[in-house]
Amino acid sequence: MLSHLTTLARPRRRAASVLLPLAALGLAVPTAAATPPAAGSGPGGHCAGLQHLVVPAAAHQRADCLAELTTAGTVASGHTDPADWAGLTPKNLAVPRGVPGIQIDGYFPDTSATNTHHGWHHDAQFVIRLPDRWNGGLVVTGAPGNRGQYANDRAIADWVLSRGYAYAATDKGNTGVAFHRDGDRPGDAIAEWNSRLTQLTRAARAVVAERYHRPPARTLATGMSNGGYLVRWQLENHPELYDGGVDWEGALWRADGPNLLTFLPPALRRYPVYAAGGPAAERAGRAMHAAGYPAGSEFLWPYHHKVYWDLTQRIYRAEVDPGFDGTAEAGTPYCPTGSAACDADYDYASRPAEVHRAVERIALTGRIGKPLITVHGTLDVLLPIGRDSDVYAGMVHRAGRSGLHRYYRIADGTHTDSLVDAFPGRLRPLVPCHRSAFTVLERWLAHAQAPPAGRTVPRPPAADAATLLTTCPLGR
Repeated sequence: MLSHLTTLARPRRRAASVLLPLAALGLAVPTAAATPPAAGSGPGGHCAGLQHLVVPAAAHQRADCLAELTTAGTVASGHTDPADWAGLTPKNLAVPRGVPGIQIDGYFPDTSATNTHHGWHHDAQFVIRLPDRWNGGLVVTGAPGNRGQYANDRAIADWVLSRGYAYAATDKGNTGVAFHRDGDRPGDAIAEWNSRLTQLTRAARAVVAERYHRPPARTLATGMSNGGYLVRWQLENHPELYDGGVDWEGALWRADGPNLLTFLPPALRRYPVYAAGGPAAERAGRAMHAAGYPAGSEFLWPYHHKVYWDLTQRIYRAEVDPGFDGTAEAGTPYCPTGSAACDADYDYASRPAEVHRAVERIALTGRIGKPLITVHGTLDVLLPIGRDSDVYAGMVHRAGRSGLHRYYRIADGTHTDSLVDAFPGRLRPLVPCHRSAFTVLERWLAHAQAPPAGRTVPRPPAADAATLLTTCPLGR
């Protein structure tokens, strides 16, 4: 989900206000792409009113009429970027077709420039897709990891568009492994993620009303990993904008822990000892389990040590605690324990109060105001379930909001679905479980049909790969 760390040298930068008066922005004029018309049942026909669509508060936008809004067409037409969603879905995930409509790409005012899509070199980029055959709903999402606005195109957008939803996604206001440079003070970059999704939701609702001549009957938030964190935060802080949400393994931030910075350092310390074998390996393995990495997930540890743990610890620690490594930035990759300012030895609990205050600014509370469904894999070793969604479910309960929450622990699911292809027979993909949760939420909202009780959803022992990729019953 994250690329290799690049050379870091720039200071933190101020993020611009996320909302500016429309009259001050000088919006670009929407243009229609040279795409053959397709039959549609949206108001006025295929791409009707394209030239009149304006995204409120956008500094720039470009609207195109497309014969296909899913990746079956947008890859060839240049209206997505496969690099954004590489590695997030199983290779055999089906691609739906037959969704003509309008796509609007653009950006909101911002001063950071980590997102290079379209040659714009401008953050706060977004994409809005408006299918001709609209079901009355809107789905909004934010990118997982530190990716761009097209990151959910395969996992989420293709499917919801094929069901008739309008769709909107944001890059969250900063991208890449140097995202922590954005903002003036620790926590600013992540705090911007939340305000950017709020901003996009309001804007997308207005665009939907303009396109279809009525507001969306239902607005749903969804996302994976960092995008799942956004869903939780939005339903806690802006429930008035949404009817519900689906949280796919969202990241947990708590000022008193657990959070990324409490369970990643033990992995950085203990895994090398475990991997080296010998007398100390068994003790190191037990310490990994105690830190939250589940028994049975050991086959996933080498990959996560190589790709995720070290990089994730350093860049997120640099976001909320840049002073830990002095004049350095984002630490030293794979530093040995005991060396100066080594992230393997990072002890969040002992860090100064201002570090905990930075996390408090982005922390979750569990006080959701609209229905939320959470799905999380039991073999997640980037955001271990026992240190993340298990804890968040308890927070929701203690906040007195259990009636608004359903939590499904997916046996043998892991953080990144592409690993299902790397370890056939040992993992199950979460994408069909997310879709099952989404349809459960639809019934919950439309028919007041109580969703299945939260539980651990077993992996059917006889199910083949094709079945696991297309079905995930959550219960009765």
